[in-house]
Amino acid sequence: MEQLEQWKEQLLHWWSLLEEQLRQVPPVQLYAAAAVLVFTTLLLLSLRLLKRAKSNTIVLTGLSGAGKTVLFYQKRKTKPVHVVDVPGHSRLRPKLDEYLPQAAGIVFVVDALDFLPNCRSASEYLYDILTKGSVVKKKIPLLILCNKTDKVTAHTKEFIRRQMEKEIDKLRASRSAVSDADITNEFSLGVPGEPFSFTQCYNKVTTADASGLTGEISQLEQFIREYVKP
Repeated sequence: MEQLEQWKEQLLHWWSLLEEQLRQVPPVQLYAAAAVLVFTTLLLLSLRLLKRAKSNTIVLTGLSGAGKTVLFYQKRKTKPVHVVDVPGHSRLRPKLDEYLPQAAGIVFVVDALDFLPNCRSASEYLYDILTKGSVVKKKIPLLILCNKTDKVTAHTKEFIRRQMEKEIDKLRASRSAVSDADITNEFSLGVPGEPFSFTQCYNKVTTADASGLTGEISQLEQFIREYVKP
């Protein structure tokens, strides 16, 4: 009990010394110190809230028939991932804009078996995604997932990447020739005067193999683990 009283007296003494010191500090400095303390506290709280609110949404898209639906049903119940399947039909693509602001990553599915006849259409769709403001500003990572690679006649992911780069390079040239009033894309791609490469994109673009039919989606899972944290 006596020791407790001693601690109490010591604390009161320290408090009186602190009050005396504060009286000697000009009010302007006190207000400035208080403002800095409040600002720092609010900043730390905001950063913590942003960290907690980090998205767990993966947007799955691509042309119709690329095999998105099979992949979607394999991943839709995986926690804590929220997989959204955006239809590849041109009339339904505007739905993509509803999910991109919350996306942690985009998976663009390509049919590796029937790639060449659809290369132009797939590249146009991918070009539109890569030039969207929501993708560029947030630097949303994108995976080009080459599906159906279990088939002997399927094209490799390296071939598909090169062909899409060439096609996007053509698109870039043709669209840059159109007047500014007719351009609907929010951002341009690539470096002027150089052949287009996905390494020139604002966001990270990678390629991977998959087979929805056999369930070989390890590279897709690796992409999800990298950008969706538990």
